[in-house]
Amino acid sequence: MKKNILLIISGGIAAYKALELIRLFRTKGMNVKCVLTKGGEQFITPLSVQTLSGQEVYQDLFELTKTNEIEHITLTRQADMVVLYPASADLIAKMTVGLADDLASALLLAMPPSIPILVAPAMNVQMWENPATKENIEKLKQRGIIFVGPDQGDMACREYGYGRLVSPETMLQQIEDQLNPYRPLLGKTALVTAGPTYEPIDPVRFLGNYSSGRQGYAIAESLRDAGADVTLVSGPVSMMPPENIRVIHIQTAQEMLDTCLKIIPVDIAVMAAAVADWRAKEVSDKKIKKTSDAKTPSFELTTNPDILATISQENSCRPRLVVGFAAETNDLLDNADAKRKRKNCDWIVVNDVNPDTKIMGGVENEVTILSSSGKQHFKRADKREIGRLLTKEIIKFFNH
Repeated sequence: MKKNILLIISGGIAAYKALELIRLFRTKGMNVKCVLTKGGEQFITPLSVQTLSGQEVYQDLFELTKTNEIEHITLTRQADMVVLYPASADLIAKMTVGLADDLASALLLAMPPSIPILVAPAMNVQMWENPATKENIEKLKQRGIIFVGPDQGDMACREYGYGRLVSPETMLQQIEDQLNPYRPLLGKTALVTAGPTYEPIDPVRFLGNYSSGRQGYAIAESLRDAGADVTLVSGPVSMMPPENIRVIHIQTAQEMLDTCLKIIPVDIAVMAAAVADWRAKEVSDKKIKKTSDAKTPSFELTTNPDILATISQENSCRPRLVVGFAAETNDLLDNADAKRKRKNCDWIVVNDVNPDTKIMGGVENEVTILSSSGKQHFKRADKREIGRLLTKEIIKFFNH
């Protein structure tokens, strides 16, 4: 049975991405009716929207339908889902307080509570970080509104930060997950580690790495969407905490290990964190000063605990599936497979972190999964997609 999507397109330079989302709806056999706000019309034309959707474009609150029905009531009764893509700060604010001064806001106010509403925000980073916007979004989440994104990245206003509209492909995946909930990992528990660890040298300095945490966070979200009960142990990152996932923030490798040992036993452990291999043997309790003679300080390092090997130990608490990660710069497969055997994990996910790949700290990844039964390569893609592909393999593992 075809699904009926009501797409609301509000103002912002990112509105052009809605055209691609409409195309994706059509390729999936979905019916899509579009509401274009006055702000949205500043960036894309009604003709473009109508041509791609194959449907009339709705804009006027007081216009009657061809059958003399009230538009903002009729449209709400025909939809299986409402999608705001993009959703401006203004439209989000209207939703929060219940304004209905245009067609889009009237539709949202008249929407039956049984119809899911997915919102993809897009705005300047300062607007996104404004306490008023944060408060509005929190109130809407409490009412059951589902938010997708925003992403972090460069913006049209030449600033950088959160507020970037998620891709049409990511939005479509979230819509399909909501319309056709498939929860094959329901009842399973999962532990995911993500991000770097910071090992202090003195009160203001540390040993660390360039990990952004994006891949671990994407895996945690994908496992959650598949029905798993997920706990995410995160090093210091700038990522927003994912919805409906317990997040425990740590700084050091020892803190990460201690936290993981409190969480297990679990069914699945995905150890995606880039854990520092060493830490300073002695940590200064005062800032180490640069002296006038420019003498360079030296540090004695000691090895950090091996979290992956500890979790992979054969005992009653060992997860049924342990997935490790190997960030390599040379001899990728040989080094990663040796690590898999040495650590006693079931799978190892290897990627190339040479600087020219822009993998570590970037938004894309390219990985190969190694196990005792062989290897599987996933070509370069957004880290969310890599997370979904890895989750599919985990689902297959538990279905065998």
